[in-house]
Amino acid sequence: MHDSRIRVAIVADYLEELWPSMDLVADMLMRELSARRDESMAVDLLRPQFTRRFSRGYGACSPRVAVNADRLINRFVDYPRFLKSRKSDFDLFHIVDHTYAHLVRVAGADRCVVTCHDLDALRPVTEPNGNGNSWLLARMARRILAGFAGAAAIACDSAATLDAVLRFHLAPAQRLSVNPNGVADIFNPCPDPGADAQVCSLLGSVDPHAPEILHVGSTIPRKRIDLLLRIFVALRRELPTARLIRVGGTFTAAQRRLMDQLALPGDSVRILPFLDRETLAAVYRRAALVLLPSEAEGYGLPALEAMACGTPVLASDIAALREVGGPATAFCPVADVPRWSAALLALLDERRESSSGWAERCDAGVKWAARFTWREYADRAADLYRAIAAG
Repeated sequence: MHDSRIRVAIVADYLEELWPSMDLVADMLMRELSARRDESMAVDLLRPQFTRRFSRGYGACSPRVAVNADRLINRFVDYPRFLKSRKSDFDLFHIVDHTYAHLVRVAGADRCVVTCHDLDALRPVTEPNGNGNSWLLARMARRILAGFAGAAAIACDSAATLDAVLRFHLAPAQRLSVNPNGVADIFNPCPDPGADAQVCSLLGSVDPHAPEILHVGSTIPRKRIDLLLRIFVALRRELPTARLIRVGGTFTAAQRRLMDQLALPGDSVRILPFLDRETLAAVYRRAALVLLPSEAEGYGLPALEAMACGTPVLASDIAALREVGGPATAFCPVADVPRWSAALLALLDERRESSSGWAERCDAGVKWAARFTWREYADRAADLYRAIAAG
């Protein structure tokens, strides 16, 4: 009997690459599409096993060159070979991370959707004279762009990202759409005794006299960890008991040097690795405030997750964060440390002195975040699949 359903493959990142936000998108999309029980569509998740060649036996402590060599071979040799072997099993492929867009040329451009989160990986093409661009990065970017530009549809997380794609003429406007990420159910204001206990084991007991300022994300340059540290130093002058909690991996050597130059006490900053979602939600709930001083973002998922957990956000006044944060978020100009310091102190004063005002602020964030759901994200994706299948 002929199967008339649209056979869709969700093409996910390797788990070993440790990109939690990319893994989240793939997992939530798969979960929500499966829950819809849509008889017109059959969905499967593709996530092959990562093969260690040069970094075998070293794990997380592997030298950077070995790890990057393995990533290159897995991305550009192993994954295309794997996808080619599954090509005939599906009618349509959704590549949920644009940095894997080189796979479009394997799966077939006319039946591929690519989710675009930002343009970082394409910077060697869009900004060929930028700092840090090497011939290898440029070659990778060109391969990624060749697939990206040819995809049947490109779904951007934000209008800001879509505008950037158009500004650099990377794809035709008629192939672009906006599909904002949702927020997982685990990010909510309700206590989770198990996760809360896990966080206490990592950070110690909550000290009501030591407000915890939280930053979640990587340490790549556009996250402006230098600003985060300078803002925190200014806060410590007024509130010496304040603590900075960083989730998302260790500081770079330059960021560690800056921390030393700023004479920040070691116990005032706690660095945590990427956490499972339950533990991360507990960290959000425990924090007094989340700071996002980025100079550029494609979306800003930590802002959404923090608000969903009932924790207010102070963020850079940039387009993507404006989209995500909306009226429930406080904003400051990028790199204006005095403005950030004043805004941070004002928010913490409100938290300490106006319980009703602070409760209203927290509640406004929860209500705003509820507008972003993975169910709606999956519904929009399904509509896109049907449109492509219908030609």
